[in-house]
Amino acid sequence: MHCIAHTYYKQMANLKEVRSRITSVNSTQQITSAMKMVSAAKLRRAQDAITQMRPYATKLREILENLSASLESSEGVYSKQREVKKVLLVAITSNRGLCGGFNSNIVKRSLILAREEYKNAAVSLLFIGKKGGDALRKFKYTEALPDLGNLNTLFENLKFENVAPVAERLMKSFADGEYDKIILVYNQFKNAAVQIVNAEQFLPVDPKKTEGKTSKTDYVFEPSREQIVLDLIPRSLKTQLYKALLDSHASEHGARMTAMHKATDNAKDLLRDLRISYNKARQAAITNEILEIVGGAEALNG
Repeated sequence: MHCIAHTYYKQMANLKEVRSRITSVNSTQQITSAMKMVSAAKLRRAQDAITQMRPYATKLREILENLSASLESSEGVYSKQREVKKVLLVAITSNRGLCGGFNSNIVKRSLILAREEYKNAAVSLLFIGKKGGDALRKFKYTEALPDLGNLNTLFENLKFENVAPVAERLMKSFADGEYDKIILVYNQFKNAAVQIVNAEQFLPVDPKKTEGKTSKTDYVFEPSREQIVLDLIPRSLKTQLYKALLDSHASEHGARMTAMHKATDNAKDLLRDLRISYNKARQAAITNEILEIVGGAEALNG
């Protein structure tokens, strides 16, 4: 009888533990499901923004490269090709987590660039997004352009007029010789489930993409080609940074929606397994109760 009672109390303790886990997992499932729906709503707006911006930014960049390819390197301050001694990596991540490998992929790509591709240069980092900054600061790279302040707030109100001053400061740092090359490292949005890690040259403006083409577009310049390029380059660079931030913003919500969808599915599977375990333990406890009653009746009859 003592053995049966001991087993009974042990099974009841197990039942209580499983019930507690079911409650916990169920709460987690509700949270991940809600986060998935919130991210899906934000993704729609962010996707619309980058879809509308991308054709304009791509065409502007194409015109810029076509024009700058015909200029001498000395004619444009942002086109000067210098020996790469000082490199600035602009790592664009997110302020919040729970978005799968979104942030860790940017951190890994930034470290590969710093340690391998530009290992012979002095590499500095500029962080846009709290998560990337927290991760990359551990590696003791120089933090660039402290006068820009906290750039994590850009995502709170992501507008062109808020991004333009950052692009202007990056352009000035290149023109003043603080850096010989500036690279944007960000997630390019493809769809909700796919984000492509992109390391894109911001400065100097690289006309190589237009070299080797058999046909080029002819433009009628007014007032002059040089003046148009001087006006076009700053506008194109500001647009390029803004597009990168829009891409990253949409990618973040897509990655979080996908991650929360998987988490919700995993919670559903775990709940099913826990309920099966709970039912088995409950049936075992009921069986022990019956055995105890039968045993007690036999003892009285005996």
